[in-house]
Amino acid sequence: MASLSYILRRPTSEYGVWGWLTTVDHKKIGTLYMVTALFFFLIGGIEAIMMRAQLATPDSTVISADLFNQLFTMHALTMIFLAIMPLGVAFFNWLVPLQIGARDVAFPRLNALSYWIYLFGAIILNLGWFTATSPNAGWFAYANLTSIQYSPTNGMDYYVLGLLVLGTSSLIGAMNFVVTIINLRAPGMTLIRMPIFTWMAFITSILLVLAIPVITIGLIELGFDRFFGTLFFNNAAGDVLLWQHLFWVFGHPEVYILILPAMGMVSEIFPTFSRKPLFGFPVVVFSGIAIAFMGWSVWAHHMFATGMGPVPDSVFAATTMAIAIPTGVKVFNWLATIWGGNIRFTTAMMFALGFIALFTIGGLSGMTHAAAPSDLQQTDTYYIVAHIHYVLFGGSIMAIFAGIYYWFPKMYGRLLNERLGKLHFWLVFIGMNITFGPMHYVGLIGMPRRNYMYPADMGWDFWNMVASGGSIIMAIGVVVFIHNFYRSARKGEISGDDPWDARTLEWSIASPPPHYNFAEIPTVTSGDAFWHQKYPDGDKGVPHPVPSGGEDHEEVHIEMPRPSFYPLITGIGIALLGLTLVTHPIVGVVGLITLLWGSYGWMLEPAE
Repeated sequence: MASLSYILRRPTSEYGVWGWLTTVDHKKIGTLYMVTALFFFLIGGIEAIMMRAQLATPDSTVISADLFNQLFTMHALTMIFLAIMPLGVAFFNWLVPLQIGARDVAFPRLNALSYWIYLFGAIILNLGWFTATSPNAGWFAYANLTSIQYSPTNGMDYYVLGLLVLGTSSLIGAMNFVVTIINLRAPGMTLIRMPIFTWMAFITSILLVLAIPVITIGLIELGFDRFFGTLFFNNAAGDVLLWQHLFWVFGHPEVYILILPAMGMVSEIFPTFSRKPLFGFPVVVFSGIAIAFMGWSVWAHHMFATGMGPVPDSVFAATTMAIAIPTGVKVFNWLATIWGGNIRFTTAMMFALGFIALFTIGGLSGMTHAAAPSDLQQTDTYYIVAHIHYVLFGGSIMAIFAGIYYWFPKMYGRLLNERLGKLHFWLVFIGMNITFGPMHYVGLIGMPRRNYMYPADMGWDFWNMVASGGSIIMAIGVVVFIHNFYRSARKGEISGDDPWDARTLEWSIASPPPHYNFAEIPTVTSGDAFWHQKYPDGDKGVPHPVPSGGEDHEEVHIEMPRPSFYPLITGIGIALLGLTLVTHPIVGVVGLITLLWGSYGWMLEPAE
C-alpha cells in the first residue's frame, strides 16, 4: 500500500498565545482544562494543608474560626468543581474523539466556550479571597446558614453566581459529548464496541445533563432569597429542608459524575498492562449504566439525621445498599482482568491498583452509612471526612494520576519518568492512608467535623498530629509529580506512537496526534480495535503495520474548523453578566454588550 503525505490548511493564528486563546481543537482545549484543573488542585491542596496545620494540635490558633470556615468550604468546592470534574472533562476532550475515530467533537466552538465559561466561573467562585469574604457555610450551603442574617457578606453570593456559571459550562460540554459519541463514531463502531472510557464519558455526560438543572433551580432560588428577599429557604415562611433535597438530588449523582470517569480510566489501564481483554466488558458497561440510574434513588441517605421518618429512612437505606452491587461488580471485573495476566507494574498500573484498594475501603465505609441507626452516630464526624476522601482522593484522584501517566505519551509524545512516578505513587499512597485512615477512628470516638479547634483532653490530639503529618507526605508526592510533569513535557524520553502496545484507536495515530487526528477515518470490526488490527489472530497472529495518520507521500486536503475568538468573547460576556448582582449595573450592561457581540460574530463566522 502506497504511503501517504497529508497537506493540511492550518491558519497561522493556531500558534502562540493567540492560538491558545482562539483554539477550537479538542486536544488543545483538553490541555487547557488539564492545566487549569491541576492549578486549582494545588490551590485546594494548599487550603487543606492550612486546615491540617490548624488541627495538628489542640487549642491551636494558627488561623481564625472564620478563615477555617472559608477554607473548608472552598477546599471542597475547589476540589470537586474546579479540579476533579474538570480533570475528567480534560480526558473527555483529549480521548473521546480519538477513541471513536473522529477528527473533533461535534461542536468545536461550543467546546471552547465550555472551557472559557469554566475558567471564568472558577474565578468568580474565588473572588472572595481578594475581599476576605469567601463562602463560609460549607460546600453543601445548608439553609438557613446561607441567609443574609447568618452570611451577611458577599461570600455566598460568589457561591451562587460562581456555581451557576460553572453549571452552564458543564451543561454545554456534556451535551456536546453526548452528540459527539452518538453521531461521530467511526464506521463499524457499534455501542458495544466503544472503548470503556468512552462509555463512562457517555454515561457521565448524560448524568450531567440531568443533574445540573436540579442544582440550578436550587441556586436560583437561593439567589432570589439573598438578592430579592424571597423566602424559599427561610425557616419561618419557607422550607429549609427543600434546599437539602434539591442539593442532594444533584449531589449524589455528582459523586458518580466524579467517579465514573475514574472507573473508565482504570478499565482501560488494567487490560493493557495485564495483556488481557477487559473481563466481562458488557457487564462493566451495564453496571455503569445501573450506577447512573440508581444514583438518583439514594440522595436522602445524606439526610437521615433530619427526622424524615422510618419509611423514607428504610427506603433510602435499601437503595443505598443496592447501589453497592454494580459498584462491587466492577471491582471483581477488574480483579478478574488482572488475574492470570502478564502484568507490567508501570506507574500507571500501580496507581490503578492503588485505586482499587483505596476506593474499596471508601466503599465499605460508605456502606455503614446505609443503615440509618449507624449513620446517626457517624453524621457530622470525621468518619464522614475519611469516607469521602477515600472515595474521591483514593478513588478519583488516584485514577486520574493513573490516567495521566498512561496517556501522557499520547498527549506530549514523551514518557513521564518512571522512577519519579513510582516515588510519587508511594508518597501519595502512604500519605493518603496516614492522613485519612485515623479519621475513621477519631470520628467513631466523637470528633465532630467542621470544628476549627478541639480541647486536649478528648483523646484526639495524637491522631490529628498523625493526620497532619500524612498531609505533608502527600504534598511532597504532589510536588514530585509537578516536577516530573513539567520536566518530562519539555525533555522526557521520546515515547513513540504506541509505547504500551495498547488496545484502542488513539494509539494507532502519531504521538502527539496531528491536528486532524485521523488522516483516514478507521473502520472498526471488533472491540479492542487496535489490538485486533495489530494482532488479527490474537496473540499468536503476526503484527502488521497500521496507518498512523499524517505520513508520507500522496496529497490529501483535510479541512478543519478554523480558530475563533468569539467563544472567548461570549464567555467574558456571560461572566460579566454573572457578576452584575455583586458589583454595579454598568458591569451587566458591558457584559450584555459583550455577549451580544460574541454571539452575533459567532453566528456570522464561517465554520471552515
